[in-house]
Amino acid sequence: MKKYELMTIYPLDDEKSKKGAEDVKTALANFGAEIEEEKPFGDRDLTYEINKQKRGRFVLYTMKLNPNKIVEIEKLFKINMNLLKYQFVKLEEK
Repeated sequence: MKKYELMTIYPLDDEKSKKGAEDVKTALANFGAEIEEEKPFGDRDLTYEINKQKRGRFVLYTMKLNPNKIVEIEKLFKINMNLLKYQFVKLEEK
């Protein structure tokens, strides 16, 4: 298992952002990810409009995850309407 950061952007609507966050955590848990930290970054302007949204709610997750599972997780994220964008970043081992 390798260490990753996952930045997610949800719509500002409280109901949609909560549902999106629940879906993300459920998908990660189903694929064996160990979430070490969940850090909200607040509401911010987007560089460009995504799904007619100009602002988004940012959340950063730090986790341990099997690298082979990322493709499968991304398939679920792509069809999640309550998740505007996401980005996995592999952290370097010290």
